[in-house]
Amino acid sequence: MNKTLISTALVAVVAAIGFAPTAQAAGGTITISGKVLADTCVVAVNGGSTVALPTVMTAALNTVGSVAGATNFSIGLTGCDTNTTSATMAFSGANINSTTGNLNNTAVSGSNVQVQLLNGASVINTSNNANAPVIAVAAGAGTASLKAQYIAATAAATPGLVSSTVNFTLTYL
Repeated sequence: MNKTLISTALVAVVAAIGFAPTAQAAGGTITISGKVLADTCVVAVNGGSTVALPTVMTAALNTVGSVAGATNFSIGLTGCDTNTTSATMAFSGANINSTTGNLNNTAVSGSNVQVQLLNGASVINTSNNANAPVIAVAAGAGTASLKAQYIAATAAATPGLVSSTVNFTLTYL
């Protein structure tokens, strides 16, 4: 008798749970937007492709951290899709010094200096792209004004030639 009573009670509880009202979460809306741009802008570095640093004396770079020969240059964008609002620069290449973020000198028998890039007064770390410029683009064009300079990054400068390159990519928004 007890087994029948327990079985009947269990069936009643299960049935009550099965028919109990359930809570439901409210629905929502997912809104998606985007932008499809035409091909990339036309890019010009300093109106060409070379930034020529001035000749400096080793005395100007005689202590670690000293800089000399700051030279302005520009990255110009033209022919951009008119829906483009900005372009973010990112640097890459084998000449980037991963410790300092400067550019290593690749000239044969060259000076031991490195080349440092600046965005305004801020040093650009080309290794992690800290302070890399974001170029404002309006009516299909934009410009970033940068500087390049020598830096005695690890020791006082030795005499010699200086040459370096760095690649950059632009991400358009």
